[in-house]
Amino acid sequence: KGYMEVETPILQAIPGGASARPFMTHHNALDIPLYLRIADELNLKRLIVGGFEGVYEFSKNFRNEGMDRTHNPEFTCMEIYVAYKDYNWMMIFTENMIEKICLDLNGKTEIQTGDHLINFKSPYKRVTMFDAIKEFTGYDLTGKTEKEIREICGKLNMEIDDTMGKGKLIDEIFG
Repeated sequence: KGYMEVETPILQAIPGGASARPFMTHHNALDIPLYLRIADELNLKRLIVGGFEGVYEFSKNFRNEGMDRTHNPEFTCMEIYVAYKDYNWMMIFTENMIEKICLDLNGKTEIQTGDHLINFKSPYKRVTMFDAIKEFTGYDLTGKTEKEIREICGKLNMEIDDTMGKGKLIDEIFG
């Protein structure tokens, strides 16, 4: 689409761009602490504010947090930002990009993984977070209090703690 691929700093004086614990290192020559990037979001947004129409980056990101089959402390990410576009435009753009990648790599939009056949032909089904939670857990969170959501987490045998507010609890159920 003509957007510019960029490289943004991996070592940062101030961690930011996502809610995650950063890895920390020390720059000997400058005698200052530095952090490994947890997300490239803020630097990409600065480029948009600076006048670029669209920028993207394939980046290595680092998060000093738990590990499981879906989370690794070091991972590769592709982020794109385009000026004056909303999330609806971004959904369509992403669907079209994934469909094109599948076609370019496989000659078709379907990919077999194990027993599952996944079709990446756009458009994709649009589902709200609450509708997805209701579909896959049977619980409707609409209008629920934090206490009620905590009770639902218990019924779902989820590990939660007192520091988690309503939003974090909903995110944990969704994830």
